[in-house]
Amino acid sequence: MPIYAYKCESCGHAKDMLQKLSDPLLNDCPACGQATFKKQLTAAGFQLKGGGWYQTDFKGGANANANASPAQEGAACPACPAAASTTTTTEAAS
Repeated sequence: MPIYAYKCESCGHAKDMLQKLSDPLLNDCPACGQATFKKQLTAAGFQLKGGGWYQTDFKGGANANANASPAQEGAACPACPAAASTTTTTEAAS
């Protein structure tokens, strides 16, 4: 269930509420009783961690190429089809 942030426009009281998506929005402020309790727009409450594309591909700075694979730097890896075809061609020529 998502957590929604609410804030009263009258008294400024703020509260986070755990609600189902199907639950109706809250209107009455629990502090002052006015019908000015509004849902706030907040940032997502999760963080992606690890060595995925989101961390390595779009960061700038000195470490931008530190996580690059050999294939990205121009060297072929043994699993690449181009490396396999070069080995096959060389072996066939001998």
